[in-house]
Amino acid sequence: MSKKEKDKPEIFPAVCVDHDREKYHIEVELPGVNKADISLEMGEQSFCIRAPKEEIVYSACYTLAHSVNTSKVDAKFDNGMLLITAPLMRPLGGTKVTVK
Repeated sequence: MSKKEKDKPEIFPAVCVDHDREKYHIEVELPGVNKADISLEMGEQSFCIRAPKEEIVYSACYTLAHSVNTSKVDAKFDNGMLLITAPLMRPLGGTKVTVK
């Protein structure tokens, strides 16, 4: 992190995390950010984002409930929106429980 970046206030980006039985679908709003400045680190059950722009730095880490296959994560940046697709290690499934 550069000294110039260190002096900027950090804020959490707006994030939407959803999943189906096979993968996570994550959307991160990063308006005004250049794609080349985005740092995304994906762990098996977490991800961290850091993205500076002129007056602020978007920065946050998030925990995921299910393990993902980090070698198959796909991330695209389009018009201020970072779209992340992260396949689960194992498809979700379970036993249906009747609620009484």
